[in-house]
Amino acid sequence: MCIIIISCFNGCVKDSCTHTYSYTWFEPLYKTTAEVRDNIKTSTARAIKVPGKLFVIGKYIFLNEVNKGIHIINNSNPAAPVNAGFIDIPGNIDIAVKGNTLYADLYSDLVTLDISNPLNVVKKKIIDNVFPHRRYYGFNSDSLKIIYDWTRHDTTITADCSQNGWIGYNRGGIYQVTDNQLFYSSAASNAGFIGGSPSGIAGSMARFALMNNYLYTVGDAELKVINIAEVNDPKVTNTIALNWGIETIYPFKDKLFIGSNTGMFIFNTTNPYQPAQEGQFTHARVCDPVIADSNYAFITLRNGSQCAGFINELEIVDISNLSSPVLLKKFDMTNPHGLSKDGKLLFICDGKDGLKIFDASDITNLKLVKQFKDIETFDVIAWNGLAIVVAADGLYQFNYVDNKDIKLLSKISILQ
Repeated sequence: MCIIIISCFNGCVKDSCTHTYSYTWFEPLYKTTAEVRDNIKTSTARAIKVPGKLFVIGKYIFLNEVNKGIHIINNSNPAAPVNAGFIDIPGNIDIAVKGNTLYADLYSDLVTLDISNPLNVVKKKIIDNVFPHRRYYGFNSDSLKIIYDWTRHDTTITADCSQNGWIGYNRGGIYQVTDNQLFYSSAASNAGFIGGSPSGIAGSMARFALMNNYLYTVGDAELKVINIAEVNDPKVTNTIALNWGIETIYPFKDKLFIGSNTGMFIFNTTNPYQPAQEGQFTHARVCDPVIADSNYAFITLRNGSQCAGFINELEIVDISNLSSPVLLKKFDMTNPHGLSKDGKLLFICDGKDGLKIFDASDITNLKLVKQFKDIETFDVIAWNGLAIVVAADGLYQFNYVDNKDIKLLSKISILQ
């Protein structure tokens, strides 16, 4: 989480000089592991505040509330979706669903839930420490406790000008002041109707990917192989080391397309227990979601506080030879995030520049069909005439059955 300093004043008296900083920091609140796990159940619907990743299956949208849990949205009528319930899972970021089984991260642990009745989920299994990269740096809490919320503190301090930057730890919280910037540790932080997806679809920002009897997950520098042949009894069967900076994973046919901040890696799953790297495409250091079809990979590159770099563009890569991907074309963007493709239509969440929909019939000459501006977009799933978009101010749904008349169907607003 990034916090911007509200004010910064300099004061000089004789030969001394001071800085006055006003900043916000967050103190973690804990529950015991037992309390948190016992509370993993469906509760009444909650307002959406900080939406994250999403997974669509059948008539349901499972939408992550960052580090809080999962909203259950009944999408039987996309023109009037119903926020039907909430699954309380502290530390949740990623979601995958196979049939009636949902897999989710609880910070570093993997949770398995029976969602035969989404409004009354049943916890089946929890595996400890599957995702060690989710253990927050700077908080040496009791291993039997879990962060479930944060308390905000607004604070003003005065420091000598010679202190150009420092890190402070206070009451279990962490913050950093460096010159005129404040950085806070990330610890605080496609059926019978259009869009229905019987098999389940994840967004392009996902770190979870389902393929047959396996759940593949990526951390900062590793690929986990989890056998889910027995859906309610997953078993971690392999861990494969990857280069640092891994961000996303996207399954297509028998391939895994893994996005990193330095490039795209292509793995084949001929041996599903031991995926093997088949190809690699390198780009400048930036954030990098990726999707693919039979012939091309589509990569969005963006800059930002966590992404470094200065590039904001869409790259289209020829993957007809998987062992040697070739850049085919680049298109300038504003700050692209998630993307999705359905037939000849390519959907791109271009940050504050909104949702852009392109005719990709000619892959080297994309034509903008429609742009919905004034929406800060994050991720999109487009399938069977329905585009579901996660944005800063809500969950949007668009009907594109007629690509000459793409229109907004509904919006669930975020509680400000």
